Amino acid sequence: MTAQDIQTEIDDLVDEFDLLDDWEQRYRYLIDMGKALPDMPEDERSEDNRVKGCVSQVWLVTETAGNTLTFRADSDAHIVRGLAALMVRLYSGRTGEEILSVDARDVLAKIGLAEHLSPQRSNGLASMISRIRGEAAAI
Repeated sequence: MTAQDIQTEIDDLVDEFDLLDDWEQRYRYLIDMGKALPDMPEDERSEDNRVKGCVSQVWLVTETAGNTLTFRADSDAHIVRGLAALMVRLYSGRTGEEILSVDARDVLAKIGLAEHLSPQRSNGLASMISRIRGEAAAI
């Protein structure tokens, strides 16, 4: 994938969320994104895969092939699972360089969700982003 591909994905996300009239509809769409995530096998819901710093339980599995990272995520909370799905959609299948080139918080601001996240969800999201970026920087 190229930098254009990740920008196209961001533009697509912005367009999808722009079709929704208010933040409640955006939350519902986010929850639907989370529902569409494949279920994570129980053995992957381990302490090693748990994202520290989240009030909700969040698990993130990273697979690396060359310099490309693929992510799978799950959570026990609907909105957080939706945020995890958004991060997977944004970052999965990208190189470390591509991942580091995009700040997910900017994307959330563009789609109108950033200002509606509670401080706890914002902290949990920051932990997810930090973990993804850390793994991208490590390759």
